[in-house]
Amino acid sequence: MTTHFKKKFWRLSKWSGGLFVLLFIFRLIYGYVYVDAQVSNDFSDNFFGSIDNLRKNYATEKMAITNDVQTAQSLTSNQKYEKTASIKTKTSNIEKDEKQVKATANEYNAVIQYEQNLGQQGNQQIHLLIGVNPELFDSLYEKLQKVGVIKATEITKVDKTNEYRQLNAKKSSIEKTLVSLNELKTKGGAIADFVALNDKILEIEEKAQELGVELGNFDTENEFCTVKLSMYEGVTEHSISLYHRVKVALEWTIKYFLILVCIALILSLLIFVTLIIIEKLKILNVINKKFNE
Repeated sequence: MTTHFKKKFWRLSKWSGGLFVLLFIFRLIYGYVYVDAQVSNDFSDNFFGSIDNLRKNYATEKMAITNDVQTAQSLTSNQKYEKTASIKTKTSNIEKDEKQVKATANEYNAVIQYEQNLGQQGNQQIHLLIGVNPELFDSLYEKLQKVGVIKATEITKVDKTNEYRQLNAKKSSIEKTLVSLNELKTKGGAIADFVALNDKILEIEEKAQELGVELGNFDTENEFCTVKLSMYEGVTEHSISLYHRVKVALEWTIKYFLILVCIALILSLLIFVTLIIIEKLKILNVINKKFNE
């Protein structure tokens, strides 16, 4: 009897110990995963993606093209491109870091083309759109990453050569149309036709002006690359020590292990009481049958 009880006791102890260890490991892993998920999701929004009519910056890159049809000749083609860097950083001293960012931009002769300040003290946001000379882009990008605690970075380069060529072709077409319409003005005709022609010329001239603004962004004197900087105020996170993680996981495991033990005891008690009731009912049924006989 004693030996049988010892075997059951050790079997129960092993299962309980295994359950405790599994709960502890689960809570320890959950602590790592949950904190990492929180950190990655805090800065997933794209502030500049929701704003229209932002300044577009383009740059030119000379590319060598080799023609081997008859003789090897080295030609150059101007590639127009848009290069954008996005930086999201968190800081506990937003005023100091804002001054540092603007001083750095000034150091690299960069232009702050857009600025937006949001929130109140303790929860402020500063968003800056900075245009910088293509040759200084990489240096400025690296320097700005030293401000605050970096949460996300990204560099995107998009070829705009075809778009530039299409705009030039459209400009040439509009200029030819304007020349033709102005020639028609020299010819006689009804006043109504002359007024309609004049309105058409004004409409096309307006399109030509809009097109000129778009092409102006591609001018060599306006060539910039873009840095989009979003700075968020808040207490910067400190790395959580292994001791703290183990302590939290152990406290959680003990708490919920005891809850599970209590639930198991209550369920066992309920089952035991139910079995006793069922047994008593059987005895009562037997007594009732005897009395009926």
